Amino acid sequence: MALTTKQIQQHFDGFLQTPSLWENNAVFDLQQFQIEQKPLQISIEINPKLRLGKYIERFVSFQISENENCKIISENIQIQKDKVTLGELDCLLYKNKKPIHLEVIYKFYVYDEKVGTTEIDHFIGPNRKDSLTEKLNKLQHKQLPLLYSNECKLYLSNLDLDVLNIEQQVYFKAQLFVPFAKKDLQLTLLNPECICGFYINQQELQQFSDCKFYMPSKKDWLTMPHIHVDWLNFNAFKTKVNTYLERQFSPMVWVKHPSGNIEKLFVVWWHA
Repeated sequence: MALTTKQIQQHFDGFLQTPSLWENNAVFDLQQFQIEQKPLQISIEINPKLRLGKYIERFVSFQISENENCKIISENIQIQKDKVTLGELDCLLYKNKKPIHLEVIYKFYVYDEKVGTTEIDHFIGPNRKDSLTEKLNKLQHKQLPLLYSNECKLYLSNLDLDVLNIEQQVYFKAQLFVPFAKKDLQLTLLNPECICGFYINQQELQQFSDCKFYMPSKKDWLTMPHIHVDWLNFNAFKTKVNTYLERQFSPMVWVKHPSGNIEKLFVVWWHA
């Protein structure tokens, strides 16, 4: 389905308003990319069929291109060996004339204290199929080391780049969701401003019986909740959400309280 200019702008605005998951190099010594998060009128064509990760990369490309201190060298660089793709470098750019290899990540995680032993361990995907720890390990041991591979040397030399001069950084943004019963959860390592909602399971739904609901599409997960959508009453929503939960898929939901207050949450198919 084609996306309207307004939808793309709402997605981009939501991306800009999402904070980085940590500050500086506080996590795994991975340095966060610093760039001004100023409002921009987006003016690029984006293929609506792109999966969310690639969609986000287009936003980052536009944001960098609009910054006078930055210049993109190359993007989505496939590194191959014997016609087999070893991996991809998301972006090579100059920032203040300093070459940077940048990996772009945007994630949605929920907090389950039963998983692992650390704050980082506790954050997993809403469907329990991935985790923050897994992503950080992949960055550390696979994605970032690719820059130093023999196969990458020729590519860099063609760009007149010396690998020893390239700084590696990550642009890691995330939306975090905490248990409904622990909405006052305090984070010590990760950025608390990333907490933007909570999650509930099917048994906890009844507490919201006097509310209205909306289930955004995956790309609309980026959008800040607003009132101008087709709201469902509780019974209609419960029927719809059950079709997702039966498939072991945890959808994002906007809930509008009788007061008019709107919150963002996940309804998960599993029990914490």
